[in-house]
Amino acid sequence: MLLAAGAGPPVPAAGSSVADAIAEVQPKIVKIYGAGGFRGMEAYQSGILISPEGHVLTAFSYVLDTDSLTATLNDGRKFQAKLLGADPRLEVAVLKIDSANLPYFDLAQAAPAQDGDRVLAFSNLFGVAMGDEPASVQRGVVSVKTTLAARRGVFETPYRGPVYVLDAATNNPGAAGGALVTRRGELVAMLGKELRNALNNTWLNYAIPIEELRQSVDLIREGKFAPESAREPAKPQRALSLQILGIVLVPDVLERTPPYVEQVRSGSPAQRAGIRPDDLILLLGDRLIQSCKSLRGELEYIDCEDPVTLTVLRGQELLPLSVQASLKPQQESP
Repeated sequence: MLLAAGAGPPVPAAGSSVADAIAEVQPKIVKIYGAGGFRGMEAYQSGILISPEGHVLTAFSYVLDTDSLTATLNDGRKFQAKLLGADPRLEVAVLKIDSANLPYFDLAQAAPAQDGDRVLAFSNLFGVAMGDEPASVQRGVVSVKTTLAARRGVFETPYRGPVYVLDAATNNPGAAGGALVTRRGELVAMLGKELRNALNNTWLNYAIPIEELRQSVDLIREGKFAPESAREPAKPQRALSLQILGIVLVPDVLERTPPYVEQVRSGSPAQRAGIRPDDLILLLGDRLIQSCKSLRGELEYIDCEDPVTLTVLRGQELLPLSVQASLKPQQESP
């Protein structure tokens, strides 16, 4: 059920109405606008303010794959948002906007939910909120708390952990990264991306518990899982490279060409590690890799004798693969 949202007191008292809870939560919801993908996909999604300094929790998706991210607050103010980092294993990302004294959810105070609990879902559903319009609010019930690991091969997603399955149609375009809260306005979970059952073509409406995301969010805010680093240390005398690893990427024709593996050289360290053509490299150690260019740049700061872990997306499965480079660089093919 979709509810109308209106103004109200900033903090609801005990036993307050759903309308008061909605009024408290609305200022903590962010509308995010970014990349639209190659197939006319929606260029918007939702986010949750998680600090007074403008940290925003959201879903890791193609929408964030741009340098022109815009975050619009409940009062209509627009900010350029910076991607601090993302953990593709949980499909979670953290953005930062330049502001202060913002209303926010404290992730440490997130509430658990039980089967049958009534909840509210806040999001920029279908992109209806462009400025100071309120986020969409849906009322629903937690049908069950289960795990997506039991659905391997049924739902195509790299996330394999607990979720709240909801009885409301919450996971529609634009809803990813929205907030699931109690009827008192307490944060419970982050709305996931659209997820289709590969067997019967039905959709799953779900949210990921905050307790599953909190550690990764903290690591991102500490500088891990960052997209790129402004490095000052000197580069090693003999740095690692794609040639040494034996990896050939797809042609780098765009500013952010995704680092897909086109070829793995026979007998190379990459082949011994199990890397295959068509793998998409997402992480180098704990560094988020967004393009062929960024992968090459990050390798320049790693000594060729040091082992590295490449996390690749193969189909819908995330695989961390440890690669130990040989001391002799691979020769280029004639």
